Amino acid sequence: MSATVSFEVPSARGPRTVTLSYARVGGGEPLLLLHGIGHHRQAWDPVVHLLAAEREVITVDLPGFGASPALPEGLRHDLPTMNVVLGALCEALEIERPHVAGNSLGGLLALELGREKLVRSVTALAPAGFWTQAERRYAFGVLRTMRTLARRMPLPLVERLSRTAAGRTALTSTIYAHPARRSPEAVVAETLALAQADGFEETLRAGVGVRFTDVLPGIPVTVAWGTKDRLLVRRQGVRAKQVIPRARLVRLPGCGHVPMNDDPALVARVILDGSR
Repeated sequence: MSATVSFEVPSARGPRTVTLSYARVGGGEPLLLLHGIGHHRQAWDPVVHLLAAEREVITVDLPGFGASPALPEGLRHDLPTMNVVLGALCEALEIERPHVAGNSLGGLLALELGREKLVRSVTALAPAGFWTQAERRYAFGVLRTMRTLARRMPLPLVERLSRTAAGRTALTSTIYAHPARRSPEAVVAETLALAQADGFEETLRAGVGVRFTDVLPGIPVTVAWGTKDRLLVRRQGVRAKQVIPRARLVRLPGCGHVPMNDDPALVARVILDGSR
């Protein structure tokens, strides 16, 4: 069951109210899951039931994505603001230092929360921030193209394409290595989520100069990369290991940029092992 939570965060113009959509299931130590740019919390659906057997799992729509409205005036969609917002979210939900796992943008946000000592452990699946400028420009170009196509396609066309494996491949092969495994309903929902993401442009602009360079001492860190990632190529995982030498670097055979749907059992095991 989804729910919403509202809380105040400071800004230069005084407190601002942020509202986020989230879901909470399972039992055990808390585990916060963060999705990528243009996606929504349902990206985690293939692994939530596996994780919930051992963790209290909280999935959240980031500001301006999914069912969460964009940040109010006076708050930017940048990393410092997101640290504050996610810290305030945990406080509002009475979650003290959860484990956190994130994919792409969510992986970078998870690492940022680790840098701020706000979490117990970090699992980052193909996190942003370990790119060269050429790799970043390529990824941003692909993301903008995906966004443009999603906004231009009428819903009946999206629904028709989603009913066939070839159509699902056309819509989602950039992020999934096995797009045909995604359900038609999920493909329609995530295409709409990308088209309607109010926070997309500002979040992308805020990422232009981002590079993650901290070693994250004193916290367990796992970085995992799909061998078939077409958006953030897997050599970026080697760079992540060089930046965070004590991190556990895990290869995800046959997985694309959003690996949760390509191999749910493997991804769930990586997250659970990384959050012991």
